[in-house]
Amino acid sequence: MASNAAAPFWRSAGMTYITYSNLCANLVRNCLKEPYKAEALSRERVHYSISKWADGKPQKPRDKLDIESDEEISFSSSHATNKIESLHFESAHMASPRSFYSSRVLRKEWVFFFSLVGITPLAERLGYATEQLAFYTGPTVGGLLNATFGNATEMIISLYALNNGMMRVVKQSLLGSILSNMLLVLGCAFFCGGIVHQQKVQATALVNSGLLLMAVMGLLFPAVLHFTHTEVHFGKSELALSRFSSCIMLVAYASYLFFQLKSQPNLYSSIDEDRENNAENSDEEEAPEITQWEAIGWLAILTVWISVLSGYLVDAIEGASDSMNMPVSFISVILLPIVGNAAEHASAIMFAMKDKLDITLGVAIGSSTQISMFVIPFCVVVGWFMGKPMDLNFQLFETATLFITVLVVAFMLQEGTSNYFKGLMLILCYLIVAASFFVHVDPSKGYKLFYTVPIARNNKPASEGDEDGRNLNKGNKYAQGGDTHASADELLNNWQ
Repeated sequence: MASNAAAPFWRSAGMTYITYSNLCANLVRNCLKEPYKAEALSRERVHYSISKWADGKPQKPRDKLDIESDEEISFSSSHATNKIESLHFESAHMASPRSFYSSRVLRKEWVFFFSLVGITPLAERLGYATEQLAFYTGPTVGGLLNATFGNATEMIISLYALNNGMMRVVKQSLLGSILSNMLLVLGCAFFCGGIVHQQKVQATALVNSGLLLMAVMGLLFPAVLHFTHTEVHFGKSELALSRFSSCIMLVAYASYLFFQLKSQPNLYSSIDEDRENNAENSDEEEAPEITQWEAIGWLAILTVWISVLSGYLVDAIEGASDSMNMPVSFISVILLPIVGNAAEHASAIMFAMKDKLDITLGVAIGSSTQISMFVIPFCVVVGWFMGKPMDLNFQLFETATLFITVLVVAFMLQEGTSNYFKGLMLILCYLIVAASFFVHVDPSKGYKLFYTVPIARNNKPASEGDEDGRNLNKGNKYAQGGDTHASADELLNNWQ
């Protein structure tokens, strides 16, 4: 009987598999042709060298910026390419004309778009399989399994990026996943469920809120230590603190799992369960449509497919950012987690509309807790063994955003009830966060690059001048004594 009831699921899953397989095959053949299959997904850093200086002699391009030289400026800002007239350029991954570089950016944009679209039906099927598995495991374990399978994509992406030394991508994607789960996913679940059931009772969210506050504390101290310059060994103390804090956070998360599943399981039992047992209900109980092992098998298969698509998605981020003129931090923190959390999003809304709030909280808040208390510390420990300097310094702006988000969500959950208005408030808060990251410039990847540029003055070396160290040529505003800080765009606009 289970096989007959499962026919719609198998038919839908089969059509999804066939459609996406054809799309993925055509995408790989057309967009990632050899010999640029590997290079097209790598990051380009183009070093420019100005060919004219004060002495009028062309200089040989170099690979790195030499601060001591009066002959060369090198930068990696793609926004200044149209402002340079006489230049030499070199790239580690590009030997063909600039038109081919533009086509590669366009291909990355299409890879990003199709990967974004392809994950959506797979995420819906993942939520369905998790719902079926929850019939056999109960709401608490079902929510934990949903959070685990939903975060498997983020963990695989993080390990892939960590192995390639992309620490900022790891941090931003995981931070965005936490923000998306706590504000967007939970807000949509409360909004949709509140419209159907008006008001629902909850009892288990405060424990997760306490764990999230502990995670914020673990991320806050390395950032404050770094930006206040109060560490004992600059650049090393924060890394050591991050590794120690990560081990403590892993122990805390293991204790939380023991407390949730073994020590105090009654705190996590469904409140509506007692109500259903005492009430006389003539309706038939909802029955699972597939068997337990079929649900587990589909969870594993769909997780692998989503992970493969997410890998293409991450590799195409920078090319899509250049093509769409959109900050990489916005794509990493906002767009990428929305797709990565598509499974949690669909599942949380589905469970909320069926008045299964315990599973909804287990999906949304439980997923955020798992990322902050397990995935992030796990990446730090793995980076430790791999020799990668992965730490818990998420920068002040990102850490402050996470801290405020945890406070807002904890305040929304403390009354013990949820309704559509609280869901709407969480969604609006997420829009504010998204707008903030759209105008935020990542300190490590800013569009406005600043350099200390020694300027040659009156055919003299930059170190020479008049007696008081001031430039005699008062017409050049970049030559008002010593080394001058100037942005790349400003320097190029005023360079004559």
